[in-house]
Amino acid sequence: MNTTADPSATQPGSLTDWLAGHAELGGEALAGLVALIEPLGSLAAIKAVANGRYVFASPGLAQLFEREVVVGHTDAELLKPDETTALRRVEQTVMAQRLPVASEHKLEINGRRREFSVTRLALGQEFLLSVWHERTEERHRESHLQRALAQIEQQQSAIEQIRRELQQGSGRDDVSGLYLRPQFDDQLLREIDLSSREHREFALVVIALDASPAVAALGDEAQQRLLEGIGRMLRANTRAMDSACRIGALRFAVLLSGVGLATAHARMEQLRRQCAAQIVVLNGQDLGLSISMGVSSFPHTASRQDELMTASENAVHEAQRRGGNQVVLASIAFG
Repeated sequence: MNTTADPSATQPGSLTDWLAGHAELGGEALAGLVALIEPLGSLAAIKAVANGRYVFASPGLAQLFEREVVVGHTDAELLKPDETTALRRVEQTVMAQRLPVASEHKLEINGRRREFSVTRLALGQEFLLSVWHERTEERHRESHLQRALAQIEQQQSAIEQIRRELQQGSGRDDVSGLYLRPQFDDQLLREIDLSSREHREFALVVIALDASPAVAALGDEAQQRLLEGIGRMLRANTRAMDSACRIGALRFAVLLSGVGLATAHARMEQLRRQCAAQIVVLNGQDLGLSISMGVSSFPHTASRQDELMTASENAVHEAQRRGGNQVVLASIAFG
């Protein structure tokens, strides 16, 4: 059982403060609040502090407890002794603090374990308002999701381990499985020479892993999982005549042979969307894969190796300046 005081109740201008200043509304205000929360799946109950008996309960509360009636009964008559003790402990805290308190409870009802969040508020000295919301199905979905993520993480780790063993000694990057900067520089020079002789174009794409404070807080292992994810996506989404390499700690480059700027942009936009939808898991948490890309073309953007790289790098910086997770085309100088 977890309990937390609701800080919003003590802030100036809160609903609690407003109602406290309009005592003349009385039961009308309370009835209005109950009518608002019931369509949202929450159920209200009011208990007399003196004897612990319910004096009001939303119609659905009896069904929730799988009882014929709740009003007139105490928790001891509806629930198990240890559950009743937990509820009573929170109620005493509410009456002592005079503040709303939210708590989580796990109750066994007719042999089935169910979970609830309950928010309580003292109504003067005599009554206690509680608002119940069942979380059982929500918790089950969360549990199923965690198991699925754990399975994905195991599969990804196994695939990466097999890939490293197969590529050992091949000159590829251990993390991404792609070729490294020296191979990329050689390939880029050959592509420029071939395209110059055959009067054709190609595209150069520089890819950067977007910074994420949440990922940074998880450390180097989280970053490695994301780099592995980018490697998988590039290996799966480049043709045999293309060249995908890791050129820096957080940088990748792709040569798209015989591809113009418009086609390159369309392909990289599709890759960006696939990366954004990719599940990369560490310790049961989906890290989220966000990349920025800068696209230049030969010979329209530039015709020299250093100028092409600079143009693509500048486009990547612009993509990240705009917030990341997007593709930016390098500018083309006219005249």
